[in-house]
Amino acid sequence: MVIKETGIGSKEVFFADLEHYMSDLGFDRGAWDYKHATYDYKIDDKGNTYYLRIEANVTKGKLEDSHAELKLEEPLIGKHLFPHGIDYDCNMPDSVVQTAKRKLQMLNEKISSH
Repeated sequence: MVIKETGIGSKEVFFADLEHYMSDLGFDRGAWDYKHATYDYKIDDKGNTYYLRIEANVTKGKLEDSHAELKLEEPLIGKHLFPHGIDYDCNMPDSVVQTAKRKLQMLNEKISSH
């Protein structure tokens, strides 16, 4: 599920700043290479695990360079499927969506205040 109208999609931020914001908010940087990074925030709800995912693409420089510039994509939320995989098309509980939106609002405030 794409979460739209969050103010996150298309934001541009320096790598070092993004790393700091994401760490402060409990996101983990999972998959990455020198042109792309994926940040996940785990949400547990009634025995199920969901991930709020934000992808970032390098527009200038290389990832791991503190001054690299990254452009954020629209956030996604998906349900973890055992043993591996994420379902982005399932119905999301309202409590999970609200948790994700609050987290995105906090991220947007951090990015906008810098």
